[in-house]
Amino acid sequence: MRKMEPLKFGIIGCSRIAKRSVIPAILKSEFAELEIIGSRSNDKAKEFASDFHCKKFGTYEDVISDDSVDAVYISTPISTHEEWSIKATSAGKHVYVEKSSAVHLGQAQKMVESAEENNVRLMEGFMFRFHPQHQKVKELIKDGKIGAVKSFSGVFGFPAFPEGDIRYNNQIGGEQAGGGGFLLDSGCYPICASRMIFDEEPWAALGRVHYTGDKITDVDISGSAILFYENGKTATISYINGSYYQAKYEVWGTDGVISLDRAYSVPHDFTTKVTLQYNTENNWEGRRTEIFEIQPKDHFIEMLDTFCMEITGIKKAPFDFEQELLNQAKAMQAVRSGNQIKRLKDEA
Repeated sequence: MRKMEPLKFGIIGCSRIAKRSVIPAILKSEFAELEIIGSRSNDKAKEFASDFHCKKFGTYEDVISDDSVDAVYISTPISTHEEWSIKATSAGKHVYVEKSSAVHLGQAQKMVESAEENNVRLMEGFMFRFHPQHQKVKELIKDGKIGAVKSFSGVFGFPAFPEGDIRYNNQIGGEQAGGGGFLLDSGCYPICASRMIFDEEPWAALGRVHYTGDKITDVDISGSAILFYENGKTATISYINGSYYQAKYEVWGTDGVISLDRAYSVPHDFTTKVTLQYNTENNWEGRRTEIFEIQPKDHFIEMLDTFCMEITGIKKAPFDFEQELLNQAKAMQAVRSGNQIKRLKDEA
């Protein structure tokens, strides 16, 4: 593997996930380097800079205008992702944007267009897909351990966030911004996982979301969806804010089932398990279970390294960043369309 200078990162948004996971990953990666931290609050930027021993801090605009910055990480409210992504790509910066990348497909399309026009890369930050447990699932499927794959079932739910949390505010970025809610925050994970496991795009979706009904906090707090794939395959999705914690999925085939109990948000020191159930005979007594332990891995570092190595030409990424972002946005918009079948080709 050839050695390249690390990409210098600017941070736009001093969020919890930036502090807990992404900035530490930048500091640990051999392919990245922390250059400057930007916030709407000078005090917050200064605090983060002190915590992470970063010499430079300032506003979002300071990050964008810094000629030494190669790439920016954006973790501002979702309704502002389009604005800051386009400003960054227009300044010639590569962009790693938090999920969900955009409120709706039109925003995602503009973000990708700007990246392409300025010859820079744009990646949505679904860190979970870089965890090796999912590669084990795909390996078992490829080896025929569960026969022909028929369905995917994924759930992501957790205890309610406290009152005043940003996810309950649908007006950040303007009264019609619509960037709050939990489809964009958590429902997006199992939707993305189904696309990753099937390795194809759904042709239609049926979605139903439950809203709070409040003017300011009129956001979805739970929902469910069915995604329809080729050859009769389906993915059922559920997400809930205010529930017993679950972050799992199950892949069901003609000859067996594969399941993960900690599929999406995995601590860097956590040993995950992939459970395979199958029959050696066509009866209950013939049922067998195998459990594969997957050693701890920081999927934030894995994602960051993949992003940097693709950009510097060290190693090609396993998927096209921009097309993946658009495909995810298309599926999300179809689900959000409501309680009717919505063909994804109609969302283009």
